[in-house]
Amino acid sequence: MGQPHRVDPVDVATMRAEYEATGIEPEDLHADPVAQFERWLVEAINAGLTEPNAMVVATVDADGQPWSRWVLLKDYDGRGFTFYTNYGSFKSMHLAANPVASLSFGWLDLRRQVTIAGAVERVDEAESDAYWEVRPRGSQLGGWASNQSDEIADRSVLDRQYADADQAHPGLVPRPPHWGGWRVVPHTVEFWQGRVNRLHDRVRYQQSDGDGWTRRRLSP
Repeated sequence: MGQPHRVDPVDVATMRAEYEATGIEPEDLHADPVAQFERWLVEAINAGLTEPNAMVVATVDADGQPWSRWVLLKDYDGRGFTFYTNYGSFKSMHLAANPVASLSFGWLDLRRQVTIAGAVERVDEAESDAYWEVRPRGSQLGGWASNQSDEIADRSVLDRQYADADQAHPGLVPRPPHWGGWRVVPHTVEFWQGRVNRLHDRVRYQQSDGDGWTRRRLSP
């Protein structure tokens, strides 16, 4: 037998990009972190970034093991930041066991990231219905077809379940009872702006007594 082909490892230690960008000062940011988030989100959209509403959701399971995955932000306001999923998925089971989460947005072309931490709550059914109604029909059928996080034998299982859902719902597709939203209610929001020499700017908002927020600069 011949020797197995050896693939040289990528030299990630020397991969480096300098972050030359305008800095941020706490007093220049909006007093409300949600309003400041919106400013940066709009700038990410206007810059033409791919999926600017994509975020990493980090959860902790019942055994204390952290998990993370990319999802799409679908709503935000003074109450918090909302995404939608199957309530039987791994992430939903983690949130039911440990109702806290962290969100991270990475707009690397702008040398920016935002990290949000807080408690979670289920979105009420009326809000879940309202979002479900604006989803494309194919995505609605996918919500019925996929028992998210369940093990399946192969792709044909999904294709068959999708066809079954399409046949079962020839007209309007109702929202499955096992599908809806989670809202992360923030107690901490951090804005990060990349700077030269790895001396990045970090400003953390912390919820204070009442409805206010404090802003503090952190060392990188």
